[in-house]
Amino acid sequence: MRRTLALAAAALLTLAVSSPSFAAQCRDAKGKFIKCPATSAPAKSTKCKDAKGKFAKCGTPGAKPV
Repeated sequence: MRRTLALAAAALLTLAVSSPSFAAQCRDAKGKFIKCPATSAPAKSTKCKDAKGKFAKCGTPGAKPV
């Protein structure tokens, strides 16, 4: 029982100590907080339609981007 409790406490402590690493991204070399760089938005997938107006893969013949 005590061993299980000790292992659980050690795991919780490990998780608690490792979480401040996320804040390191927004600090400069001297340790001062700076504005975090904006994350780039994922590229929008191009949608294409065929001659009948139905969605189709953009590589198929006759498909045009919408």
